[in-house]
Amino acid sequence: MAMSGGVDSSVAAAVLVRAGHDVSGVYMKNWINEENIIGHCPWDEDITDAEAVAKQLGIPFRVVNLMTEYREKVVKYLLEGYQAGITPNPDVMCNREMKFGVLWDWAQEHGFEAIATGHYARKLDGSILRGADPNKDQTYFLAMMQPHQVRIAQFPIGHLLKPELRDLARELGLKTAEKKDSQGICFIGQVKMEDFLRTFVPDQPGPIVNLEGKTVGEHRGLHLYTLGQRKGHGVASPIHKQAYVVVAKRQQTNELVVAIENPDTPLLWARKATLHSISSTGTPLQGERFLQAQPRYRCPAGNAVFRPLGDGRAELEYAEPQRALTPGQICALYDGDRLLGGAVFETIQHE
Repeated sequence: MAMSGGVDSSVAAAVLVRAGHDVSGVYMKNWINEENIIGHCPWDEDITDAEAVAKQLGIPFRVVNLMTEYREKVVKYLLEGYQAGITPNPDVMCNREMKFGVLWDWAQEHGFEAIATGHYARKLDGSILRGADPNKDQTYFLAMMQPHQVRIAQFPIGHLLKPELRDLARELGLKTAEKKDSQGICFIGQVKMEDFLRTFVPDQPGPIVNLEGKTVGEHRGLHLYTLGQRKGHGVASPIHKQAYVVVAKRQQTNELVVAIENPDTPLLWARKATLHSISSTGTPLQGERFLQAQPRYRCPAGNAVFRPLGDGRAELEYAEPQRALTPGQICALYDGDRLLGGAVFETIQHE
């Protein structure tokens, strides 16, 4: 059981123990913030909490040091992506490359048969389904998992609503019952992405321009901004109660492009995109088909047509225009509640 020191994985461990499984708790030590990045990296507190819960449940507990692999497989991917002008997703890669990758290799070597996590997701007949709590569903972050990883994955709390999970934690008297949910980068902790990036990538200031090409401000580096971003760019809109929104990042000229947001804002809306690095959680995605495509976490999945192009690429055409589709972001693919797999946005065809 991958235990992060939070309430979700604590209850997941308890559910497995109640079901009679032979459970061992493991904390993945991925980061200790030796660069002193601004923000709180609570790995020592999390280990203490996870170990305390394991002791309460009467299960073995150990810490597995995966910091070297995490830097190579997640941090490197993150930094190279932002430097290239795209928007990577470290949480998705942490699941595929670390929890169900490196940790699974370690688990097999030590005689374990499965890995469980505290994700809000369900499994049925070998498929991953959305979690029962629509406000907490985390299947988006599992979209790039491989079929062999799905087979050994267990999600013990996916059938619970968050309030039910908190009640169960209190009923069991778990130390983490009232612990707040973490917000941050994977297992790094309470660290803002901007502060993390500025530690490793030098600022590269440049002009902020509007759609007419007029300079309206200065940015600190294109890697610090995301398409669709309304706040944090530091440019006030000339129109009352209508904010500027980031609509493009021009790498060649180092320009950040902003526009007044409305339903017809150029570069902000798109129905068509190409995908690469297509990954299936089960049967490979073959042939043209209708499905639902979720372009980012906490964003509704839109109806779309998926057309394979070969070589791990596909064209995606949404039924309705989507806001701020972004190269590098993960697109999770569904058939109703069933997770089919995922891919990475490559190019966007704007309206």
